[in-house]
Amino acid sequence: MTEHKKIPLAGVIGHPIAHTRSPALHGHWLKTYGIKGHYVPMDIAPEDLETTLRALPKAGFVGCNVTIPHKEKVLALADSVSDRAALIGAANTLVFHPDGRIFADNTDGYGFIANLKDGAPNWRADLGPAAVVGAGGAARAIVSALIETGCPEVRIANRTRLRAEKLRTEFGARIVVYDWAQAANMMEGVATLVNTSSLGMPDTPEFRISLEALPQSAVVTDLVYTPLETRLLKEAASRGCVTVDGFGMLLHQAVPGFERWFGHRPEVTAELRERVLSA
Repeated sequence: MTEHKKIPLAGVIGHPIAHTRSPALHGHWLKTYGIKGHYVPMDIAPEDLETTLRALPKAGFVGCNVTIPHKEKVLALADSVSDRAALIGAANTLVFHPDGRIFADNTDGYGFIANLKDGAPNWRADLGPAAVVGAGGAARAIVSALIETGCPEVRIANRTRLRAEKLRTEFGARIVVYDWAQAANMMEGVATLVNTSSLGMPDTPEFRISLEALPQSAVVTDLVYTPLETRLLKEAASRGCVTVDGFGMLLHQAVPGFERWFGHRPEVTAELRERVLSA
């Protein structure tokens, strides 16, 4: 059991927030490790963000997760920002120091890499080029993580080419941009394929980019996890590729924050996965 002078509080802020599974995730860990702490969802309107953040440390909070629409705005409110959060341009994890100072970090890239290694133990970023579909906020975290872990080339296709070009400008020469109409061509010879777009989510278009050029040796992952097995993952599996669903990224990205807030590094287990899936 981890002991604290006060019962530590943490949570997740967003607007809306009712859909979040984070309380089930962190609640499972708190119970499993016998930690006297609490994790709560907080629906915070944008106009109340700064006032709320400044008040939370005084109310006993040691930190919080951040989701839409606050992930970019909290960077300007934080007293210090990690290099990766600054590079990505968004934060999903805040740590409150005893004196009220706020530290902002982004653990999405960590969660992405940890999930890939968990679901495909033989995967390595340096095995070959990666193909990334989408160029939004999630893509920024994925591209950053792939480059940091040694990926030699990251190919990006986005429906709006300008957003992909912006990533090339910011992340450098290892980024290669493909026109959306030519997205199928970027699959040739890749070791990793990642869908960071909303394609395949309920009420959105399906993922219809051809995988004909995709090697059977490629590892394929989809950040969409509703449904858990997307059309992309089904088609990739039928081609013989190793596939990794995106739900594990949600679980793994929570590990660093929990450790900072509650003083114990938690494990991502099959039991945790089932608990959060059923939440």
